[in-house]
Amino acid sequence: MHVPLDRVMEEDEDGESAVERLVSMRAAQAAQDNKVRINVGGIRHETYKSTLRNIPDTRLAWMTTISTSSTTADYDPITCEFFFDRHPTMFEAVLNYYRTGKLHAPTNVCGPAFEEELTFWGIDEKQIEPCCWSHYTQHRDAQETLHKLQGGGFESEDDEEEDVARIFGIEEACETEKNQWYRKWQPRIWTLLEEPYSSRAALVRQNFCC
Repeated sequence: MHVPLDRVMEEDEDGESAVERLVSMRAAQAAQDNKVRINVGGIRHETYKSTLRNIPDTRLAWMTTISTSSTTADYDPITCEFFFDRHPTMFEAVLNYYRTGKLHAPTNVCGPAFEEELTFWGIDEKQIEPCCWSHYTQHRDAQETLHKLQGGGFESEDDEEEDVARIFGIEEACETEKNQWYRKWQPRIWTLLEEPYSSRAALVRQNFCC
């Protein structure tokens, strides 16, 4: 059916023509099609597919390539959303990474738990920001310390003392103790060597060496 041009260009009460309404409707539909709803642990998140494509080769990026008409265990056609039975709080940090390009580790969870989530979503832990790296790897440092305190990882007794002092931040005190011992016995050692008849120990050493 042919619609006269004057009718197509007809304006409504708000001064908007039919063409403008059609363009607006298509733009709104395109924006809606670009949106994706994700339910993680009962918490719903809504974002754009283009946002999830910011970090390629990850689970969320791959998810944008799945047609809603296809059969997948993660997509619920009734609620029109993807569902993942994962930790909702940690997912907020993951989703913000796609939005901002900066990966921050939540401080209210331990490193191994967040590491497991990163593995599930296919994100490289090396992308974690420097400000969060110390907290994220704290458990690894603790395990290394425990291993050394249990007797592993030392080549000698001196290495053990020095490494334990380093671990607990008392290197200076340990070194001071060693220096005090040396300063205490240094004069006696010199006397023993320079004056062989100054004491019984010196005399024994002199006779033994001769």
